[in-house]
Amino acid sequence: MSAACCIYKHLNFEVAKPRSQKNFLNFFFVHHTWFLLKIHDEFRGGKINLQKTVKLLGKLDIQCDITHVKYIFKDNDRQKQGKITIEEFRAIYRIVAHREEIMEIFNTYSPNRKILFQRNLIDFLRQEQFIINMTKTIAYEIIQKYEPIEEVKKHLQMSVEGFTRYMDSSECFVFKNECKHVYQDMSHPLCDYFISTSHNTYLISDQLVGRSDLWGYISALVKGCRCLEIDCWDGAQNEPIVYHGYTLTSKILFKTVIQVIHKYAFMTSDYPVVLSLENHCSPAQQEVMADNLQAILGDTLLSDVLDDFPDKLPSPEALKFKILVKNKKIGSLRETHERKDSDKHGQVQELEEEVDQEDEEDSTSDTVFFKENVVEATKSKQVKEAELSGLTLFQRKTSKMKIALALSDLVIYTKSEKFKDFEHARLYQQFNENNSLGETQARKLSKQKAQEFIFHTRKFITRIYPKATRTDSSNYNPQEFWNLGCQMVALNFQTPGLPMDLYTGKFLDNGGSGYILKPQFLRDSESNFNPNDVMTDSKPITLTIRLISGIQLPLNSSYKTDVLVVIEIFGVPDDQIKQQSHIIKKNAFSPRWNETFTFIIHVPELALLRFVVENQSLIGGNEFLGQYTLPVLCLNKGYRRVPLFSKAGESLEPASLFIYVWYVR
Repeated sequence: MSAACCIYKHLNFEVAKPRSQKNFLNFFFVHHTWFLLKIHDEFRGGKINLQKTVKLLGKLDIQCDITHVKYIFKDNDRQKQGKITIEEFRAIYRIVAHREEIMEIFNTYSPNRKILFQRNLIDFLRQEQFIINMTKTIAYEIIQKYEPIEEVKKHLQMSVEGFTRYMDSSECFVFKNECKHVYQDMSHPLCDYFISTSHNTYLISDQLVGRSDLWGYISALVKGCRCLEIDCWDGAQNEPIVYHGYTLTSKILFKTVIQVIHKYAFMTSDYPVVLSLENHCSPAQQEVMADNLQAILGDTLLSDVLDDFPDKLPSPEALKFKILVKNKKIGSLRETHERKDSDKHGQVQELEEEVDQEDEEDSTSDTVFFKENVVEATKSKQVKEAELSGLTLFQRKTSKMKIALALSDLVIYTKSEKFKDFEHARLYQQFNENNSLGETQARKLSKQKAQEFIFHTRKFITRIYPKATRTDSSNYNPQEFWNLGCQMVALNFQTPGLPMDLYTGKFLDNGGSGYILKPQFLRDSESNFNPNDVMTDSKPITLTIRLISGIQLPLNSSYKTDVLVVIEIFGVPDDQIKQQSHIIKKNAFSPRWNETFTFIIHVPELALLRFVVENQSLIGGNEFLGQYTLPVLCLNKGYRRVPLFSKAGESLEPASLFIYVWYVR
């Protein structure tokens, strides 16, 4: 008698004799034999406790949240002794592993409600999961990977056990597999891409008394950030320091910042990193900065043009594994090239530019830094009269900054140039000059001159940064500036919440490389795209999402959580919409909604889809439990799993939503 039959006899199970093995397995026998062989050793000593239960579920390849299992264990522990029998474990296994909604799909394609033959699996994958180039090889690989019962696998069949494991796998995530890799054309000029950009990267909390920490740079680079900000100030012993000037934030050495960047720069992405310098250093310490950059970064530092006579920005592909310096610059690229390898020690030049009193420069403005060097422009009669009347008019001052040639010559394709207006930029701005705009000024321009703004971002890299009053490191909604083609939309990466959810979701695309090719209408000079008026030229898609169920959703303080799902679209103004499910009372473990939501999205190329799971609260608004955001064009069709992440961006596996996605264009 086989080992499996002995086990069944010992446990008083009836053992059915298998029929012909040609095309049919006695599934009851095979399935239960497999199950008991998997768990038998754990019960040799009798009952098992909670920890062993969780471990045994893991052995069966069932993902589970220990908090949920704890409650289920308690409900099935009939003797209330903290230990369960083998039968009680089977009950727990059925609750955790056998989801009714998966069984329903399985039974639709299974001819006997027990087994999927290979042809049945092919039909399901083609018709429901929209795998167009479906082959027997693909079906075979899925069976081999996910079917846990060897006897079933050997016959090229799939049990509900294998089907459930496949449906719970990353292969059925809502995010398209092809978007997990760099698939876009990376040979366009840099200005044709959205670039993942952080603000005051060295800070890991607020802007006034928070800590400056190397972890800010490590964390941002690991997340795929490609533009890092470094506020540089004179330090003791001729060592430049990094901190938020005129505040109580702590200080770190510029040298150690560059060392960390060098170590982590290309860990997540091969594409270029831009160091955006907020340079407040004296010429002597600027030379130290230049020496640090060259000595530490070596060949990864871009210190000369790629072509002799460039007339446009190079591509991310051409700049792979390169680090670029963004800073003020003296002279032209040709002059820089001609000075290559010459001794620039002690050579300093002066740069003069207008400074607006209403500039929002990162809480420590150039206006503050240059307060001792500012020469106030002579006030006009109109300004004086206005001040006497109690009015404040826009005033201009000029600032003079001394720049060490050694640092200036390290600036190649990312020269910081003050933005005056769109007409001035159109007439005078060079291809390698980029602008930084505070969010308030940028928002005003977006409402008044949206098409001129887009014309500008087609040619010049434009960076948007948070207004100075965001001392708590809060963030604005980045979507409004992506709609205008702004390449570097800078956020405080250390601050969780909706803006960072959108940021993370957008830059999931193109393999998480930190570079996303802008849509054609934001690159084409012939396009008249205006995000505020898209109805005439749009090519909308109709997106349908059936919210089926939730899987082990995060819990609040009570196991009996009342859960609901909010589905939101972020994009151009006409696409902004939010829909909400009904509330499932006291069930975060396996809520069932079976609700359908339909969205008409006019500009899908810019749209993001966000799922938010909440706990209904009658006091103070609903409680956030988890979310997931992704670009609409990265959506997989069919039955899909939506992984959930915490407010801090941490995975909440196995918590997820189960949905069906369909869209037409």
